[in-house]
Amino acid sequence: MEATPQCTNPTHYDSFDDSENGTLLPGLPDDLAQRCLSSLSPSLIFSVCHPWRRLLYFPSFPPFFSLYVLSSPLHGPTTTNPVPGGVDPQNSIEFFSFDPISSSWTPLPTPPQNPPLHLLHRHPSFLSRNLPIQSLTVSNHLVLIAATTHKLFPALSSPLVFHPESNSWFYGPQISTPRRWCVTGSAQGVIYLASGVGSHYQGDIARSMERWDLNKKRESWGWENKAPLKDGRFSREEVVAVGYRGKLCMVNVKGNAVKEGAVYDVELDKWEEMPQGMVAGWNGPAATMDEDAIYVIDEVKGRLSKYDGEKDCWEKVIELEQLKRAEQITAGRGKICAISAKGERIIVVDVRDKPAKFWEVAPPPGMEVVAVHVLPRMISRQH
Repeated sequence: MEATPQCTNPTHYDSFDDSENGTLLPGLPDDLAQRCLSSLSPSLIFSVCHPWRRLLYFPSFPPFFSLYVLSSPLHGPTTTNPVPGGVDPQNSIEFFSFDPISSSWTPLPTPPQNPPLHLLHRHPSFLSRNLPIQSLTVSNHLVLIAATTHKLFPALSSPLVFHPESNSWFYGPQISTPRRWCVTGSAQGVIYLASGVGSHYQGDIARSMERWDLNKKRESWGWENKAPLKDGRFSREEVVAVGYRGKLCMVNVKGNAVKEGAVYDVELDKWEEMPQGMVAGWNGPAATMDEDAIYVIDEVKGRLSKYDGEKDCWEKVIELEQLKRAEQITAGRGKICAISAKGERIIVVDVRDKPAKFWEVAPPPGMEVVAVHVLPRMISRQH
């Protein structure tokens, strides 16, 4: 993901010849000039001239990466037709993309409404606890896989998927048992769903494990049963399974509480004990960078650390006041993006710099951020 100073919003065009000088590079045809410019930094291209800026948003130009967020209105969902008990049956989640080049938020297209989408983040009867909405990034897709309705039932019978480069939503294969408060993760383009509860707790569901291979052709999509967990201890709350060197790593409790760790080998279809050093330092939200490095934020100290698999320990990257109370993180393009302060801020840390640099991104106006992901920028429908 690129980072640039504040700029005006981009304008999308179908051609480059509507200005006084629509030529990208004098003396070169536009297709050849585009090849030359594609190797430059998007922030540099944006700042040079209007023809180059328009090129940056053209569908044929290599897409830069952006932030995608699930967000909820700061004052909760509203409705013009309240239902008995004051519970809003409508979807309380909205989707936005942040363009780091123009520093602007854009709403995503409306998700399909058949069946109606009910994703509840905050329930009036449970003021002290938010309801999890579990999402992940897989092969440049945003995947919503588990959530809760206003009636406290599982909200998704099939994964809801957004593909930025086609600017479209679609549903994945139906889940055998829709659930919430479960384990979700991905490795090598394959989505894994484990444990959790449906409309009520069931021991076999709490121990189950399934996978959906997004790499297959759509006509071959389906969920495949895999080796079950040894018990149902991972169904107590939402759990992120972090893909790491051919394995999925997870802990069953958030924060600094005593927790149990588990590791799933995706090739051997086998569960293993988590290394002691890994579980001991897993004190907050975690994410993987290219499935080759795990980062975790100690939500009490605000410390971002990276796991050293050879030494079985966590190495400090940076410690920031802004990272305290971190709720969820994602990793991509050499950057860690964290939600903190109850969704009121997004902190971006560039871990490629030594020492690491950081900056803040303000949420969409009037919204709190529930989840953040890094994906290619959207392609405008105008193209």
